[in-house]
Amino acid sequence: MAQQHLDPTDPTAGAAVTGEALAGYLRTQATEFLRALRLHRENGTANGSEESVGAARALRRSARRISASLHTFRPLLDPAWSEEMRPELAWVSGTLALEHAYEGRLQRLLLALHRLSGATAFPGQPAPVEVAGVAGAGDAAAAVAAPSRAAGAARLGAAALENAGGPAHPPATPERGTLTVGAAKAGALLERQLTLARTRAHSTALQALGSSRFHAVADRVAVLASEVPLTPTAPATDLRPLAGAAEERLTDAIAALPLIVAGHPYNAEALIHGLSPDPSPHPQDGPWHQVRLLLRLHRYAREVLDADDCPVDVDLLTAGQALNRHRDASEAAAAAAQAARTPRIAPATAYALGVLHADQRHEVEAARFAFQQAWQKQTVGTP
Repeated sequence: MAQQHLDPTDPTAGAAVTGEALAGYLRTQATEFLRALRLHRENGTANGSEESVGAARALRRSARRISASLHTFRPLLDPAWSEEMRPELAWVSGTLALEHAYEGRLQRLLLALHRLSGATAFPGQPAPVEVAGVAGAGDAAAAVAAPSRAAGAARLGAAALENAGGPAHPPATPERGTLTVGAAKAGALLERQLTLARTRAHSTALQALGSSRFHAVADRVAVLASEVPLTPTAPATDLRPLAGAAEERLTDAIAALPLIVAGHPYNAEALIHGLSPDPSPHPQDGPWHQVRLLLRLHRYAREVLDADDCPVDVDLLTAGQALNRHRDASEAAAAAAQAARTPRIAPATAYALGVLHADQRHEVEAARFAFQQAWQKQTVGTP
């Protein structure tokens, strides 16, 4: 499909956006980083406090945008400074994100266990966020996938039972009673594992924020808030060709995705890894995670070009949300599979974890389908 691209040669595209706009954007993001850091220090290190969580989120947000801009527009910045700053900002963002990721993963898995075992939802369960005017493609895909979910869950339940040393041949379809018996213990096991991981991530984040490495990053960001190391030619250089290159990388990566497979209600290949002894990441997920990162770079490049007048592209936002759900579901499935490999767990517990793994892999497929639908709205023309 033909994609709408930024065309630096189009005389109707308006005045050129130069390196001065990039400098202003970086100064703004650096100021936001320093403001968030001050808020985080003022609110102490209380684990889970609303102010502390909000400040950490703002730190990650600014660090991601600065790092992305250094990547997309690196020819316009001092190369030594840029190559030194990017990995440090990625370290800050990644370290601060771990605690939130483990917390969200645990909530996702416990809610799924509740749903699969027929129990009522957790009190105060948040309703899904919808963007006005956007159809719930993920929900539609999940509904399409439902008829095949039982068969996939049964196969993975069998693998889990065999891994746990239990019977290798459970019934052809998962019995609600068997799942209910194992769901409580499966939930307790996941809670122990992920809470421990979250606690360790919290401690790691606190150590990182107090380290000399982080203070060095903060000092560089403070300098960036007033002085951006542009190259001599950057103030007169148009940013649109570099932003267009970022968009080209995104569209090339999307073109390589198996979008036709993503439209199927049941992708059997997505469950081959399942609960096998191999703990490596799922082979189908890597390209989708890469597209998610490239889409983020594209969005941030558009922010630089549009400055304060950046319009909200609902379809692009929906595509990004679908890829976020894809990542969350794939990581949750991996956590369920890892828990199922725990030695000497009860067969019913392993079976529940197998069903949970299959459920999350179906969520992965639903997210891929939702991304396909949203991205098609970004394109122009027909195949």
